[in-house]
Amino acid sequence: MAINAALAKRLDSVIDTALAERRIVGGQILVARDGDLAYARAAGHADRETGAPMRRDTILRFASLSKPVVTVAALALAEDGAVDIDAPVTRYLPGFRPRMEDGAEPVITLRHLLTHTSGLTYDFMEPPESAYHAAGISNGFDKPGMAMEDNLARIAAWPLKFAPGAAWNYSVSTDVLGAAIAAAAGETLQEVVRRKVTGPLGMKDSDFVVVDPDRLGAAYADGEPAPVRMGETHQLPFAVSPLNYAPARNLDASSFPSGGAGMAGTGDDYLTFLEALRQGGGAVLKPQSAALMAANAIGELPVVLMGPGYGFSLGAAVLLDPAAAGAPQAAGTWSWGGVYGGNWFVDPVNRISVVILTNTAIEGMIGAFTVAVRDAVYA
Repeated sequence: MAINAALAKRLDSVIDTALAERRIVGGQILVARDGDLAYARAAGHADRETGAPMRRDTILRFASLSKPVVTVAALALAEDGAVDIDAPVTRYLPGFRPRMEDGAEPVITLRHLLTHTSGLTYDFMEPPESAYHAAGISNGFDKPGMAMEDNLARIAAWPLKFAPGAAWNYSVSTDVLGAAIAAAAGETLQEVVRRKVTGPLGMKDSDFVVVDPDRLGAAYADGEPAPVRMGETHQLPFAVSPLNYAPARNLDASSFPSGGAGMAGTGDDYLTFLEALRQGGGAVLKPQSAALMAANAIGELPVVLMGPGYGFSLGAAVLLDPAAAGAPQAAGTWSWGGVYGGNWFVDPVNRISVVILTNTAIEGMIGAFTVAVRDAVYA
């Protein structure tokens, strides 16, 4: 491990300031450069109320950091010929047939799901007055105990927002993708992900049900004067409508495995995953498949959650114009975040991978803390 002293000083200052100002409760921050670990620190508390410190092996909720993992599982199955990403979803889920408002039934492909151009949506992307909120559709990090079949039926019953391929909209697409690849493989999604991704990469702490509950960190939400510990459920303002949380879902084996938001693990595991992809796919993908994670796949469609300068690949946002985005990373950097307080990016030009995994939403995902960590890396 070749720790960079100057980088460590800058990042330690950013982390210590965020903890002192009580903007985050705890987190794991890791940086790899040229394939070597340049910085790694667990700081703050895993559980503030008991005083348990954050450790490198503390398990934290991935939320949407799950999406790239399931994307890679799908691409690995495509390499095997087990799925075709340009095939209709109905090839694998015959009963999944969402319609437009006018009753038309368009073709949704796995590629539409991978790129979030399917026409599906999320509850927090719909206005508060929308009837969507009464449809009972899970976002993948709420409604413990819900079965996949139930959620798929509810998703399919809701009209599509647009014809597949016509726009980009963040959605439950990766949950549907997870169900489709599980059906294609004749396994559960947990089994597919273990066999094709986490097993080959040695990501021993990453799964849909927490592998060691005693190591699971508590979940916190932004608050004043300090983050608030989440209860059995929690709502937090975001985007168009609030985010709905149920932190215990990651401990409930009866909950459907949400490909979009259901995993938990450690920062070390996630850095292993990112570095494997940055270096060409490692033990999980061929280089041409790994490259799809960093290639814009939606043309000029706007990625509304990211703002100008971004496209979207088969699993992440892609930085196309650093000046327009006001970002220090090189063009071609791919990134995403998770609503429990995680963020990551891979800069292939500068050969940098960064994982920010905290237990504090939303600050650890898109708050000033994540910006300060990013800027310290590039200072």
